[in-house]
Amino acid sequence: MTTPRILEVRQGLLKKNDMIAATLRAQYKTAGTFVVNLVSSPGTGKTLFLERTLAALRDRGYRPAALVGDLETDHDALRLARSGAPARQINTHGICHLEAEMVERHLVGWNLADFDFLFIENVGNLVCTSSYDLGEQLRVVLLSVTEGEDKPLKYPTLFNTADVGIITKADLAAACEFDPALAERNLHAVRPGLPLLIVSAKTGQGMTSWLDFLVDRRQQSNTAMLENRRESLARR
Repeated sequence: MTTPRILEVRQGLLKKNDMIAATLRAQYKTAGTFVVNLVSSPGTGKTLFLERTLAALRDRGYRPAALVGDLETDHDALRLARSGAPARQINTHGICHLEAEMVERHLVGWNLADFDFLFIENVGNLVCTSSYDLGEQLRVVLLSVTEGEDKPLKYPTLFNTADVGIITKADLAAACEFDPALAERNLHAVRPGLPLLIVSAKTGQGMTSWLDFLVDRRQQSNTAMLENRRESLARR
């Protein structure tokens, strides 16, 4: 009797989350804001990677912003603010993932139309984060060379829900005896055809390709939205 009740509660929570995520997704599209959800285990270098991404997008003339999730402290939001982009901290106080309701609450006071990109740095976790839609258009999973090549096989659900994979800390690959080809095979065993980029936020390796990828995906999203509007008008 206990198990069915737990499943019902979980389904109810995810249903509520999905409803809020759908509302957020509609708001993002209306505002023209491209939303990216960064997920990974702790220690993959998400914050430095995001800090460099924010600064580089600003250099290209874009208007990025960021929400960053952690159990406690505002350390990461302060780091991201060094990029010059607006950044807000979400403290989950023990919850191991971000939820759509948390994102919605922390967007209050921001005009989404002021942002070309909104990045959501999720809490470091390879399990819970896979279940919660935040309304994003792009889910990015990061894998550090320090973690080994087998993470996709151990945590297939998260990697299977991603839209692109990023191998981080590439400058440490040799020291860690990391095999990028093996990591790619493991990743594609879980999610065939998933785009994969190899970067080092410290040295800048691969960052241009990552930025080009982001800009291209945003353009594709905007083009698709315009086509949907035209089709909707044509049906009237």
